[in-house]
Amino acid sequence: MRDSTKQREVESCSTRSHLRWRLCWESELELDEHVELAALKIYGQTGSFNAKPFEGSQSWGGARPELRAVGYDSKGVAAHIGLLRRFIRIGTIDLLVGELGLWGVRPDLEGLWMAHSVRVTYPVLQELKVPFAFGAVRPALQHHVARFSRNALATIVPGIRVRSTLPCARLDNPPTRTEDVALIVLPIAQPMSEWPAGTIIHRNGPEL
Repeated sequence: MRDSTKQREVESCSTRSHLRWRLCWESELELDEHVELAALKIYGQTGSFNAKPFEGSQSWGGARPELRAVGYDSKGVAAHIGLLRRFIRIGTIDLLVGELGLWGVRPDLEGLWMAHSVRVTYPVLQELKVPFAFGAVRPALQHHVARFSRNALATIVPGIRVRSTLPCARLDNPPTRTEDVALIVLPIAQPMSEWPAGTIIHRNGPEL
């Protein structure tokens, strides 16, 4: 799978709305690339608290992705999305998914990022043969979700809460948190009709 994904990295370096996309495994990123991604302030649009983990050379906020899609233009890093395979639980059903997260874009390109980044990762999700991919978006980015729902690849599932563990165990915080989110689901190896019913998703770990 690693060899085929590296090949996909070459094929994905094409121009889409003046962005050149690179797909890479987490272990392939160099320190200077983490620094450049951290400077993108991936969660900055939802407030300074959410952007706080992205300081110095840390380019992730919770769980580390296994695969990243990074969009470049003449100014450098322009957009980003991360991918992590994991199990989630909906009701009594454990479901393997490809979680999409760490969405980010430079402010001058806002509006191009979500649909384009998902299109880049979609062939890799098919190679990984996960039944579904999903992404949980905070209410502050609701307008981006509404725009993205026009893309036939994805379905927006309303009224969902997601329970996650915190990245670090601390004495002054509970070990988990539950958030209201806008949920994006992409059928990959199974049709959308097979997505389990339920309003609470339990992540097996911290959010991506």
